[in-house]
Amino acid sequence: MNAGPAGIGVVFSNVTKQYGKMTAVDGVSLDIRAGEFLTLLGPSGSGKTTLLMMLAGFQDISMGDILVGGASIAATPPEKRNFGMVFQGYALFPHMTVRKNIAYPLEIRHRPRAEIDARVDEMLEMVQLKGLADRHPHQLSGGQQQRVALARALSFSPRVLLLDEPLGALDRKLRAEVQDQLKDIHNRVGTTFIYVTHDQEEALTMSDRIVIMNRGRVVQVGSPIELYEKPRTVFAANFLGKSNFIRHEGRIFALRPEKIQVFAAGKGQGQNRLCGTVRSITYMGATLKLMVEVENHPTIEVHVPAWHSAEAFSESQAVELCWSNDAQVEVEGGDGDEAGARSA
Repeated sequence: MNAGPAGIGVVFSNVTKQYGKMTAVDGVSLDIRAGEFLTLLGPSGSGKTTLLMMLAGFQDISMGDILVGGASIAATPPEKRNFGMVFQGYALFPHMTVRKNIAYPLEIRHRPRAEIDARVDEMLEMVQLKGLADRHPHQLSGGQQQRVALARALSFSPRVLLLDEPLGALDRKLRAEVQDQLKDIHNRVGTTFIYVTHDQEEALTMSDRIVIMNRGRVVQVGSPIELYEKPRTVFAANFLGKSNFIRHEGRIFALRPEKIQVFAAGKGQGQNRLCGTVRSITYMGATLKLMVEVENHPTIEVHVPAWHSAEAFSESQAVELCWSNDAQVEVEGGDGDEAGARSA
């Protein structure tokens, strides 16, 4: 198929949303690059969906401005913004076939019939549903319905595609399959995708960049690798993946569970080490999760490859935890996020 239009940039400039005395989004400034897949990631109440709804035009901006392609859209009604949207609930028309659902945005824009038919065929091929064009939504699986919703949202070549928890209703295996398809579609169409989720794995596997949000503010922005390997705060390190927090000489370090080596007591090797006792072992398929109690300190979580390790450890075993200096990252605490930080 032919690639869609080049993506368009979006800029949030000191955007704030208030509901009475409650601030849902607090002075967010963010530059979204044309054509990128950007994910807004955060817990419930972090402001990510509110930010998306202000961009869509479904909620007013209390302060600040939003620019698309360099022009303010603050006063532009939603139907004039020319954005595509995909929701968790699909929002398909139940009385329409797959073909008619995809054609609908083109029909209300009064496109010529031949153009509509050609574009619908193109979209059906893109989402691999050509053989199901005459079925109704209730005759499709959840994953198929979500692909129809995606095709409909892209059919009219939107300037930006907004996706609000679109895979939340799918089971884990199907979600992983649709993630791959969605990323592939993004690569082919070139449209700017702005994606909202609270799922860390989803954000890591799909995004060009991730915006971590908490309490209405941006905590950190970066590529998945940057955010995972170099988190700046306790919140970022703890929300995106698992982290242990080690306090040493008045500083806090984040230490990922998979970056810790476990040795039998007295056999440790590494620049840093702690002695402890294995309190539990959980088999997770590819890895074993060991919870190790360190004297006078909270439990430390360690992940080791399960291959050849299943018989190497036992509960109540005395062990040494070792890691290199470059495995730990100094992070900033604050706002109660330091709770549970461990001392070494």
